[in-house]
Amino acid sequence: MSLSPKCCSCGPGYKSPQEAIKADREKIVYTVLVYCGDDETQPDRLATIDVDPESPTYSQVIHSLKMKYPGDELHHFGWNACSSCYDDTSKSRRFIVLPGFKSSRIYIIDTQNKKEPSIYKIIEPEEIKEKANLSSPHTVHCLANSKIMISFLGDKNGNAPGGYLLLDSNFEISGKWGEADMKSIGYNYDFWYQPYHNVMVSSEWSAPNTFSNGFNLDHVREGKYGQKLYFWDWENEKLSKTFDLGTDGQIPLELRFHHDPKSTHGYVGAALSSSVWHWWKSDDEWKIEKVVQIEPIKSDQWPFPVPSLITDLLISLDDKYLYLSNWLHGEVHQYDITDPHRPKLSGKIKIGGVVGEDFYFKDRKLCGGPQMLQLSLDGKRLFVTNSLFSSWDDQFYPDIKKDGSYMIIINCDVKNGGLSLNENFYIDFGKMEGGPFRAHETRYPGGDCTSDIWLVNE
Repeated sequence: MSLSPKCCSCGPGYKSPQEAIKADREKIVYTVLVYCGDDETQPDRLATIDVDPESPTYSQVIHSLKMKYPGDELHHFGWNACSSCYDDTSKSRRFIVLPGFKSSRIYIIDTQNKKEPSIYKIIEPEEIKEKANLSSPHTVHCLANSKIMISFLGDKNGNAPGGYLLLDSNFEISGKWGEADMKSIGYNYDFWYQPYHNVMVSSEWSAPNTFSNGFNLDHVREGKYGQKLYFWDWENEKLSKTFDLGTDGQIPLELRFHHDPKSTHGYVGAALSSSVWHWWKSDDEWKIEKVVQIEPIKSDQWPFPVPSLITDLLISLDDKYLYLSNWLHGEVHQYDITDPHRPKLSGKIKIGGVVGEDFYFKDRKLCGGPQMLQLSLDGKRLFVTNSLFSSWDDQFYPDIKKDGSYMIIINCDVKNGGLSLNENFYIDFGKMEGGPFRAHETRYPGGDCTSDIWLVNE
C-alpha cells in the first residue's frame, strides 16, 4: 500500500485563513449518514452532495459510499493533511479519516476521485483496543508532523476518560498522545491545538457507558457528565491547567480557537448549561469567562424548563462571527465576536425544536432541531443537519428514526449580520435510496472552518 500525493487535486491546505476565504470554490461537500431503518444489515454511508448552484444536480446526493459493516454510527471525521502542513509538498489532503463512534472502527477513505470516494483501508476496533485500550473515537485532527490525532472517549470497556490515538502517515497506529496525564482528567471529547502558544485545549462529555443508551438527568446529579476544560502543554504532552466551569458550564462540547494562529482567543459551548465560555491569555496566564447565556424555556410537556442544548459551535474564517446550534430550542444563533469578550447577537433563525411552533420547509415538517454546522470558506453559507447521536435522537426526536434527517443551508449576511433560509436547497435523507439515514458532520474537500489549523509563517 503506497501513498502518492501527486493524485490530490486540492493540495494539503491554505497558507492562511485569508487565502482560504478568497479560494472558496468548492462545488461538493461530504456528509456522514447513519442508517436508521429496520434492516440490520445496512451499513452507514458517506454522501457526496452537489452544492454548486449552477449544477443540474444542485441540492442532490450524487454519490454514497457504503461502509463495509453495519452499526458503525459514523459521527465526526477529518483529514490526513490540512493547512498546518501547507508548505510540505509530500503531503496532500486526499484521505478522509472516518471513525465509527459506536463500533470504534476507523475507515480511511480515498478521495482521489472527489465525487466518488472509495474505501482505502480499515483499522479494526480489535486492533485499537489491543494496542491502545481505547474506544469511541470522536475528533480527528491532522498534525504538522504528518501524524493524525484522534480523541477517544473511553477505554476498551467504555469507561472514561479514554485518550488520544496517533496514526502515522501510512495510517498505522503509532502510539498515544499525553498518556501519562490522562488519568488526571475526568472525561474526554473535543480538542484543538495551537502550536504557536504551545497549547492544546480539550473538553469533556461523559463515558461511553453513560451516554450510549440515552440521556439520564440522574447521571448529571451523580457527576457522570463533565464540566471542565483542560489546557495542555502541547510540546511536552502534559496537562498544565484545568478550569472547572461548575453548574454554569455543564457538558462543554465543541471548542474552537480563532483561526488567526497568533490569537489566544477561543470558545466552547456548554451544552446542558446553554452557555458559551471564552478563553484567552493575559500576563502569560490562561483565563476564562462566560460570555453567552441562553435562558431555558418553560414547556407544559417538560417537568422542568427546557435548556437550549448547545450542541455545535464554529467560528468564521475571518474570526468575525461565531455560530451555534440550540438543538432543543431549534435555533441557530450568529454572534459578532469582533470584541471577543463581548459577543453580540447579530442573527437568529428558528428551525424546529421541542418548544414553539413546528417548522416546515415547502410543506414538509422538519423533525428535530439544528445540530451539526459547517460554514463555507467565504462565510456566506451555513450547512445544517439535525442528528445528534442515535440514542439521543430517539429519546428527544423519535421521528428522526422514521423520517430520517435533512440538510438545509442558511444564508449568512457577513457584512451587517443576519440569517435567512436558502429556499432553493433542501435534502431529505429519509427518502434517499437505501434509507432512512441520520445526517451528522459535513466537510468541504478543500478544508473548512472546523478542520483546518494554521501555523504562524515567520
